[in-house]
Amino acid sequence: MLQRLFKLRENGTTVPREIVAGCITFAAMAYILAVNPSILMNGFGADPAIGSDPAAESHLAVRAALTAATALTAAIATFLMAALTNFPLALAPGMGINAFFAFTICIAAGVPWQQALGMVFVNGVLFLVLSLTGIREKIIHCIPYSLKIAITAGIGIFLAFIGLENAGIVVDHPKTLVGPGDFTSPPVALALAGIILTAVLVVRRVPGAILLGIVAITLAGLLVPDGKGGNVTALPPVSGLVSAPPSLAPIFLQLDLSFLADFSALLKALPFILTLLLVDLFDNLGSLIGVTKRAGLLDRQGRLPKAGRALVADSCAAILSSLFGTSTVVTYVESSSGVEAGGRTGLTAVTVGVLMLLALFLTPLFLAIPAAATAPALILVGVFMLQSVVEIEFNDLRVGIPCALVIIGIPLTFSIAEGIGFGLVSAALLALLAGRPREFPALGYILAAVFFLSFFKIFPFHVSH
Repeated sequence: MLQRLFKLRENGTTVPREIVAGCITFAAMAYILAVNPSILMNGFGADPAIGSDPAAESHLAVRAALTAATALTAAIATFLMAALTNFPLALAPGMGINAFFAFTICIAAGVPWQQALGMVFVNGVLFLVLSLTGIREKIIHCIPYSLKIAITAGIGIFLAFIGLENAGIVVDHPKTLVGPGDFTSPPVALALAGIILTAVLVVRRVPGAILLGIVAITLAGLLVPDGKGGNVTALPPVSGLVSAPPSLAPIFLQLDLSFLADFSALLKALPFILTLLLVDLFDNLGSLIGVTKRAGLLDRQGRLPKAGRALVADSCAAILSSLFGTSTVVTYVESSSGVEAGGRTGLTAVTVGVLMLLALFLTPLFLAIPAAATAPALILVGVFMLQSVVEIEFNDLRVGIPCALVIIGIPLTFSIAEGIGFGLVSAALLALLAGRPREFPALGYILAAVFFLSFFKIFPFHVSH
């Protein structure tokens, strides 16, 4: 049945390979189960009824509800993506967007979290309209193939950088922005060992190499001190491994849309809604292009079959997130880790969704996987995605310069959307100033203009990561 449902043979894959790929994708993105509630609680905690005291009963109830909402929205949205596209893509509340929700909308602007959820809902509806009308698909197709390759490579470096930072191999530096971490630190040394181990397994073509690396380093972490009096891997007591899912009641269907009926309130909300919309749009497009390119799902013209369905799926996911009480759900670039492990169909995504549901009962066990174990996976996947850079014709500077700016811009701005903007603006300007305006698509000029205005803050489009 699985063969027929997910067309495994046609995609050159098997059930075990898809399940392993799903496990790897989940392991790479499981951090969101802990990180998303932590970030959002800053915004929710601004509500006096909830408060910022982490020991308060109301605070604990909302944090638990956010954990459940994170897992449920990720699972449902991922199932939807698998059903509509049969792509190996996983979704979950997006990083960066959650910080914008909490710190910019709720704290800096003083918007109640219920109204902020209402803005997420409106953003999702606009997202869906753009998808159903085919505008989002046209945006994907108007991006030149060379820039799509550059996006893939830029995301690769971005993932590797995140992995290096999570592992403590690269750290903040007051003079040089970043610098090397303390390699003598046991957790850092363990992560370095994980990189070597995983690389060796990959080079030797060991099946499930990335997952084996994660498991091996997680187990090794039980014996390696973390420098804080414990070990890198801290397993919860057996009695605490399984628990009932937290209640969603404090945040479920709590969105407030009253600002739509008040013109002045709507004017205040509009910049936030547009920012959510544009960042969602280009972060999603970047992740979608990067992962599907690596999975070999783009055709010879660089177009993505079923792109419309994929866009409808993540649009519905954005609406779903507001109903469940969390910030926008997006396509996760960590899906590429499962793709590198051989995931090619929706069975990979379904596996991720099932694990997200299990996480409702086994969250402490999943969260026990340390950064030292997942960081090597992200770094190696980043290296794999960087391989596509050889397809770019850097000898033609009209192609090479915009592509280079995308590749450099994504990791250095810590934003997929900003990196894409660098590439589109530079490509449009080069085409115009070189006297070859017809070599760049008309819709591309419109998108470049939007990014150009945003860079100079004429149009709101910046999210603090």
